[in-house]
Amino acid sequence: MADRKPIESWLTDMDGVLIHEGVPIPGADAFLKKLRESGRPFLVLTNNSIYTARDLHARLRRMGLDVPVENIWTSALATAQFLNDQRPGGSAYVIGEAGLTTALHDIGYILTDHEPDFVILGETRTYSFEALTKAVRLINNGARFIATNPDNVGPSTEGDLPATGSVAALITAATGKKPYFVGKPNPLMMRAGLNAVGAHSETSAMIGDRMDTDVLAGLEAGMRTFLVMTGVTQPADIDRYPFRPSQVVDSIADLVDLV
Repeated sequence: MADRKPIESWLTDMDGVLIHEGVPIPGADAFLKKLRESGRPFLVLTNNSIYTARDLHARLRRMGLDVPVENIWTSALATAQFLNDQRPGGSAYVIGEAGLTTALHDIGYILTDHEPDFVILGETRTYSFEALTKAVRLINNGARFIATNPDNVGPSTEGDLPATGSVAALITAATGKKPYFVGKPNPLMMRAGLNAVGAHSETSAMIGDRMDTDVLAGLEAGMRTFLVMTGVTQPADIDRYPFRPSQVVDSIADLVDLV
């Protein structure tokens, strides 16, 4: 790492890095405070498409973590930007929550179940058989299939929940069509985030708790990667992957002095 350029901007995952089951992880507040005071570009990322950036700002603030709305980047926002670049002014049938529908409304998309350009699948706590059936039929009739992220499960206080990747697999089995996943580990989400804050991959770092999304996305986007042990990945898991993070640390607290 000695020959790498100094880190000028930071991207960090949210769940498992800054918070865990609704509670801030020790060191998260100090890390964010140091970032704000330094003036360095930074983004807090999440593959979860349920909430708007404004919602997440309020939720984090209630936990004592101050992250400005403009420093929050979700898979829903990345999906909306991708669609606006690919097919501006299009239409979509959406399975998801306000985070996704708001992002699509903001780019001028029409949400409809009548011959939409896209079927867009995101996170929701209420996947319905009726909505999934409609998605299958629309895809079979020619709608293009997009999913916000490939995460198979999501966290809750009661345990794992089926997430976008699992439901996408169901739709794929019914249609034979695989979705284009916009969120991590797709480096598209990372590069779009870097562009949003005017940062460059050579001088940026990604902090995450998952090897298969955070570290892989950071690696493929050309960033330095830090894996924390406060989320889903355990030390014994790391060697199972054919790639490694730039550095493994116990928690976000170990990175405060690097800002």
